[in-house]
Amino acid sequence: MLQATQLRSGMIINYEGKPYQIMEAQHRTPGNKRGFMQVKMRNLINGEQTEAKFGSSDKVEKVSLETKKMQFLYREGDDFHLMDQENFEQIHLSLEQMGDAVYFLLPEAIVDVCFYEGKSIGVTLPKVMELTVTETEPELKGATATAQYKPATLETGAQIKVPPFIKVGDKIKVDTENHEYMTRV
Repeated sequence: MLQATQLRSGMIINYEGKPYQIMEAQHRTPGNKRGFMQVKMRNLINGEQTEAKFGSSDKVEKVSLETKKMQFLYREGDDFHLMDQENFEQIHLSLEQMGDAVYFLLPEAIVDVCFYEGKSIGVTLPKVMELTVTETEPELKGATATAQYKPATLETGAQIKVPPFIKVGDKIKVDTENHEYMTRV
């Protein structure tokens, strides 16, 4: 059990009997009242987002999820098929369970699949992935001094903003949590 004041972004807790991942946690102390934690979180089973307030002295149960390395095989409509690397058992996850991972998933990619009480509930991608730019505007001459970014489409279909010097065919590193360009490879 954790003290509510120890809650941080990224932690997984048991809230009303279900696993929730904390997206934002802020400690508030309004005027002459007792402090509390304002928490924004996402249900890991159905993806629903909610907000909650916890008193500073409240206790919260931290949940640990089991993770397995699995290989993404293919997508069939809104179903994503993955295979366990150890026993070759296949599972499928829905579009909701995949979350933002769908924007960066390539066939044969190795991902961490999270399990809660034996049931698969989601996917965790590596923090940084290398992807190829398939579509972007041509480089503008003399635009090196500006900090403007231009839209680019990656090989997975995801769209992000990249610096003006990035061209079609360039391999770049992308932050999968923030959907942001990091560097050219």
